[in-house]
Amino acid sequence: MRIAIPSERPGGIDGARSDHFGHCALFTVVDIEEDRVTGVEILENTPHGSGGCLEPIEVLANAGVGAIVVAGVGARPMQALDQAGITVYYADTNRVPDVQTAVDKLCAKGLPRMQPAQACKGSGNCQH
Repeated sequence: MRIAIPSERPGGIDGARSDHFGHCALFTVVDIEEDRVTGVEILENTPHGSGGCLEPIEVLANAGVGAIVVAGVGARPMQALDQAGITVYYADTNRVPDVQTAVDKLCAKGLPRMQPAQACKGSGNCQH
């Protein structure tokens, strides 16, 4: 499985998580087989253009990502991630501050799927 985690620079397995999908600097993409990390890749986030937060979803889908761990994401990108076959998991950055912890919690089945009611509503109205 390939998991994307919105990250702060420089990213990587020891990198800090970013609070919000659409505003992250980059994505740390982690390959996991049998609950073991087998690879790590850094993908730059695309700037917000006419597609807003939808452009990074195409990048993630093209990279073969099957899941993402977020602290915040808008309703429209959350729906687009689902349509792209990317499962969205929720993890509060205060409790899961870095990429390694997010990977460990996901492998231990300790992260819930994000529900539509948890999506950010815009105007700073977010759960994170």
